[in-house]
Amino acid sequence: MRSNKNIILVLAVAAAVSSCSVRKPEVSPKVSDINTGSYIDKYKDLAISEMKRTGIPASITLAQGMIESDYGRSRLAVQANNHFGIKCHNDWKGPTITHHDDKRNECFRKYRKAEESYYDHSDFLKSGSRYKFLFDLDRTDYKGWARGLKKAGYATNPDYANMLIRKIEENELWKYDKPGKYIADVKQKADSEQVVPDNQVAEIQVAKAVRQGGDQFVVPSKVSRIMENNRIQYIIVGDGETLADIEKEFSMLKWELARYNELEPGFNVIPGQILYLQPKRDKAEPGKEVHIVTNADRMYSISQKYGIKVKKLYEYNRMKDGDEPSQGDKIWLRTMKPVS
Repeated sequence: MRSNKNIILVLAVAAAVSSCSVRKPEVSPKVSDINTGSYIDKYKDLAISEMKRTGIPASITLAQGMIESDYGRSRLAVQANNHFGIKCHNDWKGPTITHHDDKRNECFRKYRKAEESYYDHSDFLKSGSRYKFLFDLDRTDYKGWARGLKKAGYATNPDYANMLIRKIEENELWKYDKPGKYIADVKQKADSEQVVPDNQVAEIQVAKAVRQGGDQFVVPSKVSRIMENNRIQYIIVGDGETLADIEKEFSMLKWELARYNELEPGFNVIPGQILYLQPKRDKAEPGKEVHIVTNADRMYSISQKYGIKVKKLYEYNRMKDGDEPSQGDKIWLRTMKPVS
């Protein structure tokens, strides 16, 4: 009789747990080897970058991604690159996928890449009126953010705030909220990586292209320090500034500016040079489809002007690494160049 009561109790607890609105990820066998450490390693830099862009703590972004996507193994993550369980809502115009959640066949957002899910998650919170109060909190107050997300209704699970806090503390994600004090082993690993592509343009050529300004590449000096292009934050190097000065001012790790701007580690900055504080994107912003090459243009200077990775420019334009365009050529910025 006692064993039957125990069984009934277990079943009751299981039923209560299943009633909470927590997505139960359907794990794809192709990604079953993904674990906590590999997920953090893969997305921590992106989370830090988004924190600098929008103010959302990197720890919160990572914890939400880990919980909502089951470390990238859920059906939404695998089939739709949706790591945050964001539903379509009325303003979503992009691709969609249906998925059983609170109701059957609910509409969820679908992305081409996981990175786009991270960008959209930041924009979703930043633009949502019900999350506005969160941005009055310090970005190191992960507990306040976690409780605020629950209060604002991000998830219906009554334990959602505690789930986030536990995930952050178990994995020490709070340290990513202070990128200037990034852990030493990550620094050493990053500093040892080769970050320069084979098609790197000589730095002096880049500086010359930047300063000539024939294509309006030089930004007027009387502007705010941090600007945005293609949803990427950037600055213009001032007179007398050094790389170390900029790294200190913006709490950048030694590898970040080099990697984000596709330059040699320890490169020399030049007045008037554009420096991105976040990774460049795979394509230009909508409406900027083609660039007409001027005499001063190089593929690298074009990539900096529009915030596009050099590799993607070569790919779109069916060019070999290291080739340079001629004056008057059309450089495609968002799609593949038509075959002539």
